[in-house]
Amino acid sequence: MKPLQSLVVLLLAVAIGVVAAQWLGADDLNRFGEVTLRYGGYDYHSNLPKVALLSVIAVLVLWLLWSLIAAPFRAWGRYRRKQGRVRLIDGLQAYEHGQWQRAEKLLDGAAKDPEVSAVALANAVRSAQARADGPAGEALLQRLGESDATLQALLRAEQLLARDLPVDAINALDVAAIQPLPPRGLWLRTEALAQAGRAHEAYGQLGALRQSKVLPADANSELEARLAAQALLEAADVNALAAQWEATPKALRPTPDVVGAYASRAVALNWDEPALLALEHALDQRWDDELVALYGRLPAERLATRQANLARWRNVHDSSAALRLAQGRVALGQQQWDAADAFLHEAIAAGAGAPAWEALGELFAQRGDHALAAQCLANALRLQRGEDSVELVRGTEAPLRATVEEQPVTVQPPVYDANEERDEFGNPRLP
Repeated sequence: MKPLQSLVVLLLAVAIGVVAAQWLGADDLNRFGEVTLRYGGYDYHSNLPKVALLSVIAVLVLWLLWSLIAAPFRAWGRYRRKQGRVRLIDGLQAYEHGQWQRAEKLLDGAAKDPEVSAVALANAVRSAQARADGPAGEALLQRLGESDATLQALLRAEQLLARDLPVDAINALDVAAIQPLPPRGLWLRTEALAQAGRAHEAYGQLGALRQSKVLPADANSELEARLAAQALLEAADVNALAAQWEATPKALRPTPDVVGAYASRAVALNWDEPALLALEHALDQRWDDELVALYGRLPAERLATRQANLARWRNVHDSSAALRLAQGRVALGQQQWDAADAFLHEAIAAGAGAPAWEALGELFAQRGDHALAAQCLANALRLQRGEDSVELVRGTEAPLRATVEEQPVTVQPPVYDANEERDEFGNPRLP
């Protein structure tokens, strides 16, 4: 298409030149003005249209000469850019194939092109990191800072997060020269704040993350629930916990992770009543085995009320092994040994696993039957290792003691030498 366009432009230029020549041949052009040029003692006279046309032709001739002179340099620049693009493509392909050293070399060469320097150096840094060459990666990262400071900060924050240095990652992203952060920078800063134990600050960035759409909707929801639960666990006192709970959206409060974090932190701060009420409200709204297990495991009071709630839920969720385990733990807290024993055996039969065996071991230990307690704890360890539990053996110590005590004692008669002379008392006589 370009040669055809060039031909059309050339034909138009020729047509315009012919028309202009015919027009310039007229005799009445002096009415448009005359131009007199005096140089070297000579005067040159002409009309204004001819002078204007000659000026345009002179400019075009100069442009053509400059184009001819600069053509080799432009061709060389195009060749270098083409080679840079080829190196960039080959380097990215080598990086995807896992050829780290070749990718680093090709991308380093492609970085000579200023237009793709930042992209090439960023992937060269990743290649150096993949082959665990720290000095080379740091040198490439320093070069990247000269062309793109934002991309350098993002890569450095990634490295620091991978080395569990979230505070340094936050400092790298808080540089004034790279503000405002791009969407990926916001996500990295949110993760760094969460790792640094500042989930309440990370929670405040969720609005900006949603607007940037750096994460899909499901990932945004998971991140919001995780940060809300972590912020509740990080509350320093009861007032901070209550404020954070009020700031949590109502749609998140019944979720198992969030309400579980709130209840655990509230019990740790000796705020038992709100913790149990929150769990009961969440379980009434949406049943969850993990929450009911936490409800029975919390070291809080109101055992009779909890026992009644568990019995009420048992009418609806009779197949829940976690519910049976919770009933066993609450009965154990009330020292109702027979009921706890029955509930815990039901939980084990329903598949409650190692926690039920541990609770049953605690029951036997409190009753003074340490042999059965040891067997229960051994079964819990077996299940945690992926092995099968074994049946409990009751009363193993009493038969062993009876066997030892009932063994008859037999006295063997002394054996004397036949040639030895002894008196009537069995003492040997001297010769």
